[in-house]
Amino acid sequence: MSWRNELKAVTFDVFGTVVDWRSSIAREVDLLAETKGFLVDGAEFASAWRALYQPAMSRVRSGGLPFTPLDMLHRMNLDEVLGQFGIEGLSEPEKQHLNRAWHRLDPWPDVVRSLTRIKSRFIIGTLSNGNVSLIVNMAKHAGLPWDVVLGAEIAGHYKPQPEAYLKSAAVLDLKPAQCMLVAAHNSDLQAAGECGFKTAFVPRPLEYGPDQTTDQSPESDFDIVAEDFVDLAARLGC
Repeated sequence: MSWRNELKAVTFDVFGTVVDWRSSIAREVDLLAETKGFLVDGAEFASAWRALYQPAMSRVRSGGLPFTPLDMLHRMNLDEVLGQFGIEGLSEPEKQHLNRAWHRLDPWPDVVRSLTRIKSRFIIGTLSNGNVSLIVNMAKHAGLPWDVVLGAEIAGHYKPQPEAYLKSAAVLDLKPAQCMLVAAHNSDLQAAGECGFKTAFVPRPLEYGPDQTTDQSPESDFDIVAEDFVDLAARLGC
């Protein structure tokens, strides 16, 4: 029997795979800079903020921090990146609003209609390091039709720790082999595959901007390699 006949749930990495975080954050930073009268390159700020993402989660994975929701890690990192760029004079409410820009990320153009197609046949959900309120608010903002929100906060572990994948499957009362992870990042898919998930690579060559060199092509024998989400839906028979 084809594994496609056994597949019940298609789960998605979110940041970079489903949503264009860099352009979305850059837009909000540029708007704030115009309002407050300081000079900053919003795209550079977004990249610098994102660069602190993995190191912050590594502190949680290593036990240096207890499990801390991503919103709180983003807020810690925001203080650091504001210092890097020499930006002063923001009130605490302004900082909180900027931190919640991660709740207002826009999807890539191929996403929403394709998710709707995939949803017609499979359970679709997030398997993200984002906390639940972040992902839910983002879904409302972007029109993302998830059936379920899964990932780090549900599992109490950050990807690529195995618990993040295995707990997500268990919550759905499914075996890992009945679940697929879709991502634009080789390392995430490799970790999911090691946990028994089916895997689908969809490149996002501009996630980190025009000079991106990573994750341009698959680095393992993934179950599906698709050009975009429209192609992914077709390959899933949707």
